[in-house]
Amino acid sequence: MMLKKLNDFLAGLPMTIVAGVFLLLDLVPHLMEEFGGTQVQLSFLPFDPAWITIVISGIPLLYLAIWRIIHNPGISKISSALLICIAMFAAIAIGDLFAAGEVVFIMAIGALLEEATTNRAKKGLKKLISLAPTKGRRLKDEKEEMIPAEEIRQGDILRILPGETIPVDGTIINGETSVDQSIMKGESLPVDKGVGEEVFCGTINRFGSIDISATKVGENSSLQKLIHMVQDAENKQAPMQRIADRVASWLVPVALLIAILAYVFTENIVTAVTVLVVFCPCALVLATPTAIMAAIGQATKHGVIIKSGEALEKMGKVDTIAFDKTGTLTYGRLDVSDMLSFDESISETDLLSLAASAEAKSEHPLGKAIVAYAKTKDVPLEESTAFRMTTGKGIFAEVDNRSLLCGNEKFLTENGVSIDNKVQSALERLRTQGKASILVAEGLKCIGVIALSDVLRLEAKDMISRLSDMHTRTVLLTGDHQKTADYFAQQVGISEVRAELLPEEKVQSIKKLQAENHKVCMIGDGVNDAPALKTADVSVAMGSMGSDIAVDVAEVALMSDDISKIPYLKQLSNATVKTIKASITLSMCINFVAIVLSIMEVLTPTTGALVHNAGSCFVVLIATLLYDRKFE
Repeated sequence: MMLKKLNDFLAGLPMTIVAGVFLLLDLVPHLMEEFGGTQVQLSFLPFDPAWITIVISGIPLLYLAIWRIIHNPGISKISSALLICIAMFAAIAIGDLFAAGEVVFIMAIGALLEEATTNRAKKGLKKLISLAPTKGRRLKDEKEEMIPAEEIRQGDILRILPGETIPVDGTIINGETSVDQSIMKGESLPVDKGVGEEVFCGTINRFGSIDISATKVGENSSLQKLIHMVQDAENKQAPMQRIADRVASWLVPVALLIAILAYVFTENIVTAVTVLVVFCPCALVLATPTAIMAAIGQATKHGVIIKSGEALEKMGKVDTIAFDKTGTLTYGRLDVSDMLSFDESISETDLLSLAASAEAKSEHPLGKAIVAYAKTKDVPLEESTAFRMTTGKGIFAEVDNRSLLCGNEKFLTENGVSIDNKVQSALERLRTQGKASILVAEGLKCIGVIALSDVLRLEAKDMISRLSDMHTRTVLLTGDHQKTADYFAQQVGISEVRAELLPEEKVQSIKKLQAENHKVCMIGDGVNDAPALKTADVSVAMGSMGSDIAVDVAEVALMSDDISKIPYLKQLSNATVKTIKASITLSMCINFVAIVLSIMEVLTPTTGALVHNAGSCFVVLIATLLYDRKFE
């Protein structure tokens, strides 16, 4: 444990900076000795400063090489860290401490860069766990008692008051309400619930008081299953394997063989050590993280936050993109879409004024949306009297001495209002368009209907078209009703729709696509999308309005919520992969030339280390060019 803590301390950024300073102190004297012929010693140090670099950057590398030899299976025991350690000890053996310090320092820089690009925050799971209710109100012997959620048992009767979070899955046995199920299903509207209907753990009771019978408690509840799905998907995420380690199984033997042959033919141990120094794959190690960091910087300028280098690499291979609807293809906000008057004496503006005046005291999201819309249109509102609300159904109010009912079809018929064929036809048409409807009645006559709908993003249709041109399949996965999903999918041009999905069903849909050998990118914004985001090969969350949990678990966040950036993300990923390949090719060519010059005894370990360093600089320069590249 102490060795691990020491290793982590030495491998950190502060100590790596210290190692770089001491390596720089050693560079100037070596350059003067190499090219000026004068041996220089730093008088204020009793030892060669490169020793500090070797200790700071060499110990973590040696720890890694030994750990892999002990723990890795088969040929993977041989790693790039092992080759660097061999070169380091060989350079120390002949007294070239600068060369030894240089190779381990470059590797330390590469490790820090890779860690910076692949280390993702784990806050999402903690926030998801924090949503789990801690208490519930149990009814026992006609008395209420607050108990810890973990003490609730199947069959217990619980009372849920307005504004409270439902602590377990259950069935309503008394009362009516509207439940915000966005955490579980991502539905943009609260769902009206009555006796006999199911409610889910973690969802919010918005209005009426209800009594429920607990059906799934503890680890079996929907929210706990959601948490476990995120945990399982998190554990299945494999870290990006370094390219240098993938080739190390043949790189180490080849390097040793060439170094031995160089010594045999030249009878000069310095030549053999020089070969080992220039053979070190430092530029190869830097190729991936530097390109990824440049791409992440490029994306950040465009409001796209990429948290995983692996996500960039995979995005170019994605051939299927799955979208959530609410808050992703749509803005996730309600707006009045239709106003239909069934009375010739009442205009649409009059209908809106009456409905908004009646709903002004309502707390229901539909009522609030109607009032907000009326205010934006400067429609005059009258003060209502005798306001009454029937939870989950509608409201009664008197406006300007007119008795008004606003609510659903069931509410109006229960109050004696006749719903004729004309009204039924209008309601059915609005339902097929995925819209929620509020009927308005005066006395016993239905005088109109106001429909509300989520608002489709303006750029959604063009984005889907561009993805289609890039031969990318698009799928809609949503918890909304089938008709609503079909309507919005048709509007944007998505032909494959899977609706009324719970979080686990979204996960199953993605796994099914992956089983068909598709690389899947999931794009969502809600808590209910978290398991699907973690299961997909690449995950993208809507950043500015998306839930914190969705943003935290996703590998990419669109901070401006501009989904037109999705095609850009694919183009950037392709360019990044090409840049990495170009950098690897260049580094291999430089290494080849340096090996030839080493065998010809043109290079020494010190000058070989400088050439080796130049190769690393070229790789960084190529990556920098990616930062300013222009994309469509």
